[in-house]
Amino acid sequence: MRAVISRVTEASVTVDGEVVGALDRPGLLVLLGVSVDDDEADVATMVRKIAELRILRDEVGAVDVGAPVLVVSQFTLMGSTAKGRRPSWTRAARPETAEPLVAAVVDGLRGRGLEVATGVFGAMMGVHSVGDGPFTVLVETRSPAPRTSQ
Repeated sequence: MRAVISRVTEASVTVDGEVVGALDRPGLLVLLGVSVDDDEADVATMVRKIAELRILRDEVGAVDVGAPVLVVSQFTLMGSTAKGRRPSWTRAARPETAEPLVAAVVDGLRGRGLEVATGVFGAMMGVHSVGDGPFTVLVETRSPAPRTSQ
């Protein structure tokens, strides 16, 4: 799993012009991608990282202060641009695999007592955010695959 996590003062996601998820106070915007290798262990690691990473102001985690989280699934995070000019999506999990894992991350965060808003899996979404910092980190549940010589 790979997530781009931004500290935000507000964020929202729209589908067909309607807001489907929003944060109205400071929290975290999480763009979440699922790979073909991800499983429940990756879900547990990602939930822990999102909830506990000390990236909010005063070096606290979302779970420490009850900060809200907006989770938006984004398969494009698993794209590889190592070769050529067109990204390869071979590492991205298929929707029938990815959707339940994204839902498990959301459920895990809610289980930690966090308020979680979401986008709509598989929909064309517009994401609006106001960065706080800016402060953005990349979180991966597995080390990137080693590069092989060609």
